[in-house]
Amino acid sequence: MTGKLTKMLAVVGLSAAFAAPAFAADGQVLYETKGCAACHGADGNTPTAPIYPKLVGQPVQYLVTQMTDIKSGARNNGMTAVMKPIMANVSEAEIAVLAQWLSEKGE
Repeated sequence: MTGKLTKMLAVVGLSAAFAAPAFAADGQVLYETKGCAACHGADGNTPTAPIYPKLVGQPVQYLVTQMTDIKSGARNNGMTAVMKPIMANVSEAEIAVLAQWLSEKGE
């Protein structure tokens, strides 16, 4: 029984060790493939025009709320007309990954 428990704990520990780098890579891949860089800049911190916000370092919940509200139409001002069709192709899970990645990228 102890050997089985030890193996399970080892697997969980290894999973956690590899989760952070994979998570970061997933966030970057999503950022690049979903079209975010076209307006918010390749690094998320140098927008291509002054009207686009910097995303890096923003609080996770703020980013999730903004993306979710744009996707649902709850936020419908400024440049949201440009963002809405883009956000239609981003799932809730992807929003969470993007928000976490962008927030942590600023640390």
